[in-house]
Amino acid sequence: MITGIPLKQHRPDWQLQMSQAVADPAELLRLLELDPMQLEADLSETGFRLKVPMAFIQRMQKGKPTDPLLLQVLTRTAEHDVTPGYVRDPVGDIDAMKTPGLIHKYSGRALLVVTGACAVHCRYCFRRHFPYGEANMSREHWNQALDYLSENPDIHEIILSGGDPLALPDHRLHEMLSELEGIPHLKRLRIHTRLPVVIPNRVTDELVALLSRTRLITCVVVHINHAQEIDSSLSSALAYLGESNTTLLNQAVLLKDINDTELAQSELAESLYEAGVLPYYLHLLDPVQGSAHFDIEASRAQEIHESLRKTLPGYLVPRLVRETSGEPYKTPIESIQIVSA
Repeated sequence: MITGIPLKQHRPDWQLQMSQAVADPAELLRLLELDPMQLEADLSETGFRLKVPMAFIQRMQKGKPTDPLLLQVLTRTAEHDVTPGYVRDPVGDIDAMKTPGLIHKYSGRALLVVTGACAVHCRYCFRRHFPYGEANMSREHWNQALDYLSENPDIHEIILSGGDPLALPDHRLHEMLSELEGIPHLKRLRIHTRLPVVIPNRVTDELVALLSRTRLITCVVVHINHAQEIDSSLSSALAYLGESNTTLLNQAVLLKDINDTELAQSELAESLYEAGVLPYYLHLLDPVQGSAHFDIEASRAQEIHESLRKTLPGYLVPRLVRETSGEPYKTPIESIQIVSA
């Protein structure tokens, strides 16, 4: 079992940075010296609101409307377009929810939505319409999830997701992992997170100690879409996280006008490896309502992926996949028949 982790008596810096994240699109554009009309920005501050920490904004280029980090987070008027085929639950999370907050889609592993909080609101997020209020991890719902996991001995891997699981304080993660460790057939722990990417200070001494001491084999899957996201502060944080004997993988989403070129993907793969992270998945966009302007043709995705296979060593080429609601695994894009017009 995990031994006790000393708690700091002051509010950690990363939590302060989360609380001070920019939430006003006009303010974000002022900081970057950009005209809202130039970007067709949505300044209404309604619905799925803007949220981006200063640590991430500082990696954006001032005066550049095509900045790949800005385009991932800026609210745009295109999000209000109604596009056929784009839905509120594109990957079938709701149908696969066995208890509130516990999603069991795939053999051998289950996912816990442990919080609805994120440090950044990515505009293409497939859970932007997720009913977090219904799936909140109250004590009652947490106990139901533990019971479900205990009663299904074929589940060997538990995935912490959200929101972002690292939005929870370290002492809460410690409590959760201690209880999960009590389920003997659980062997592996996977954490899907973007928080260390946008706030590198999230990689605390307590977090590294927690991952170092658990009996579970640990894997952290970070979410980085562009090489520009990887600066010296993030590289240092990832190196420290790697000291916990945790496998570090990356998943990215292929996004129009952001990373949909061979050069962008090649630079991302090289930069990830230099930072101690292996490329894992390159996802086609999940067709969530409000995100159609990010999508690219699957045939173009194949071209990009084929180019990577020709120019990069195999261990740097991520798997190109699409998640389809109801399917028992993520579908390799090579297996999808592309119908020409």
